[in-house]
Amino acid sequence: MPIGTTARTGETCPESGVWQVVGTPTTTAPIAKGNRMPPYNGKAVTWKLIQLA
Repeated sequence: MPIGTTARTGETCPESGVWQVVGTPTTTAPIAKGNRMPPYNGKAVTWKLIQLA
C-alpha cells in the first residue's frame, strides 16, 4: 500500500508501518498489517500511513 493510505479505527491494518492520526490532536503509532486499527483518545479516528515498515 502506498504512503498516504488511510484506515479507520476498527478496520484491519492494510500495511505494516508508522501510522498517524488525521486531525488534532494527533499521534503516530507503529501498527502491523492484519492488526485492528486502534482508537485514539477513546474515539474512532482515521489513520494515515506515513512510513512503511
